[in-house]
Amino acid sequence: MTKGRILVVDDDPSLRRVLQVQLEQEGYEVAVTASAQQTLSLLQLRHFDLVITDLKMPEMSGLELLKHVRSQHPQTTVIMLTAFGTVDTAVEAMKAGAYDYLTKPVHSDEMFLVVKRALEHLRLVEQVRTLRLSLNKKYGFENILGRSPVLLEVLDMAARAAHSNSTVLIRGETGTGKELLARAIHFNSPRRDSPLVTINCGAIPKELLESELFGHKRGSFTGAFADKKGRIEMADGGTLFLDEIGEMSPELQVKLLRLIQEGEIEKIGSTTSAKVDVRFIAATHRELQAMIEDGTFREDLYYRLAVIPLVMPPLRERPDDIPDLVQLFFRKGREKNARPDLAMSPALLPYFVRYRWPGNVRELENVVERIVVLARGSDISIEDLPQFLRQEKAGIDALEIDLPPQGISLDAIEKELIQRALHACDWNQTHAARYLDISRKTLIYRIEKHGIRKPLDRQESGD
Repeated sequence: MTKGRILVVDDDPSLRRVLQVQLEQEGYEVAVTASAQQTLSLLQLRHFDLVITDLKMPEMSGLELLKHVRSQHPQTTVIMLTAFGTVDTAVEAMKAGAYDYLTKPVHSDEMFLVVKRALEHLRLVEQVRTLRLSLNKKYGFENILGRSPVLLEVLDMAARAAHSNSTVLIRGETGTGKELLARAIHFNSPRRDSPLVTINCGAIPKELLESELFGHKRGSFTGAFADKKGRIEMADGGTLFLDEIGEMSPELQVKLLRLIQEGEIEKIGSTTSAKVDVRFIAATHRELQAMIEDGTFREDLYYRLAVIPLVMPPLRERPDDIPDLVQLFFRKGREKNARPDLAMSPALLPYFVRYRWPGNVRELENVVERIVVLARGSDISIEDLPQFLRQEKAGIDALEIDLPPQGISLDAIEKELIQRALHACDWNQTHAARYLDISRKTLIYRIEKHGIRKPLDRQESGD
């Protein structure tokens, strides 16, 4: 196998021949041309990894050839050959995109070293390009599967927002794909080659979150045995994704607001600030407007974060996307669990579409994998589906609601329904949430909203 394909360009036939023989003896595949015009014609027919060209040639100089190669064949690297008196011109060629230059007379050992480095550099560039394509494929907006208008509208806004430095606030229920959208925004932005740093504000104790974000100086508090770089500093030049921003304490919200406004951080225990260049993307499942009203979230921070507000729709608002998602997760589940022969009939898809999916896409993926793992035969049957998929939900007609002529309070109806559901489920919040087709966190929020309390004789029964 050849170590690389090289094209030698020089109007001196003896030098061309010497370089060709030396390079071929080192295992390279080598072709030669006598002019820049011949080189451009040959490059149209064959790909070369490397062009070694003389700087001074009749009709078209090596510098002009370099510009043509750079524009028409960007995957090809160029090394210049120059006489001792024209080194300054060779340096100019490097500024124009040449990898390196060799002075005449050419010493073989020096040439082999420069050629080896040039080809290693070329392979590294190709690896980076391949990795970038892989990242774009993995984190591109097209990876967020769905064709429902409500989702496509969000993806269109996110794609346009990706090219800016504006802060983005992504709202949506748990499991709707907020982090996936944040990654797509970063990897389709001008900051794609810089870090994307994620921190879950709800997963780190409040007393440690400031240190995680801003870092600290040695000795600034008990246990601070060394200087620590914070997540913000790690994201310098890139993007910081603040997941579950609604869990951040009011005290830390003040510092985050100053950071966004001033672009400066101050580590715990430090008396000086440092500039950082960070783009902020935040996400939450909580109702921040309600938190602003009750004083637990700063209104000024909200508007700083929500320059571009995006709302990931819940799966129940995207029923047309469910069949495609089921088939995707089914393929992934078969591959992950080594069940390539397992089959699922399209006749089962309506059972998935009918369910409300309070846990959204994440719940759907987990349920499909569970079905794959527990399926008894080679064909998934109705009996393999979880009970909650097989049973029909009662429609609104099943409720007996009298509408009095003087009107009725919607809040009172919601409170009564929640109380009845909790009572029917023995005050188990998880079961009541599933009964009402909402997430447990949504149920808890509404319980707190209406001030619903568990009866004393039921206190031991809750979850």
